[in-house]
Amino acid sequence: MELKRFAVLLCADDSDYVKKMYGGYFEVFVGLLGEEGETWDLFRVSSGEFPADDDVALYDGFVITGSCNDAHGDDDWICQLLRLLRRLDSLKKKVLGVCFGHQILSRALGGKTGRAIKGWDIGITCIHPSRSNKLLSSLRIPSHLPIIECHRDEVWELPPCAEVIARSERTGVEMFRYGEHVMGIQGHPEYTKDILLSLIDRLLQHNLIQSCHAEAAKATLNSREPDRDAWMRLCRTFLKGKLVSS
Repeated sequence: MELKRFAVLLCADDSDYVKKMYGGYFEVFVGLLGEEGETWDLFRVSSGEFPADDDVALYDGFVITGSCNDAHGDDDWICQLLRLLRRLDSLKKKVLGVCFGHQILSRALGGKTGRAIKGWDIGITCIHPSRSNKLLSSLRIPSHLPIIECHRDEVWELPPCAEVIARSERTGVEMFRYGEHVMGIQGHPEYTKDILLSLIDRLLQHNLIQSCHAEAAKATLNSREPDRDAWMRLCRTFLKGKLVSS
């Protein structure tokens, strides 16, 4: 049997902490999504490293990571990524977008993104998946699903024919699907609490958040646990199975 092959499109530089503790964000994603007998490749797209045109068809699925950049920006690599994502859509390749990846997918397919109306969302947030979506119901995904969040941008407007499949009190589009081959997640199913704590400290050092925001975010880490098992089942089933139509 031919081995399944996946690619991580890395949209951020590895932090010193994640490199030291996990070997980089690529390893964090493979730890969540990878299984024995699969091949996983890394493309540092924010550094201009993209899969060759002739190689795209070799992959069964792609994962787009978070980023320090804005999905509504026009950096050269972001424009190149938009072109790649439109091609993946035309080929009906499975594509999973996380945080920035969620936003850039929406933009590539005709949606709009921008600064979040309610500002930064950092910490563990409880999102509310749609009970009418057959994939979520078949996997018995709970109606209140905790996930680690760290974003100040959001999807403002979905692409035509896309469907919201999860919301939260702060964010109207926590998850969306587009056909059977594209799914976006605003939060970070791959993050652990220690990764977020390190990121909060970096945001404070660079004056991107205030100390009151940092303390509020840390308080959520003490009161809740992200449901890593549910997120693992959901993401793996989407990438490697068939996204059931609702």
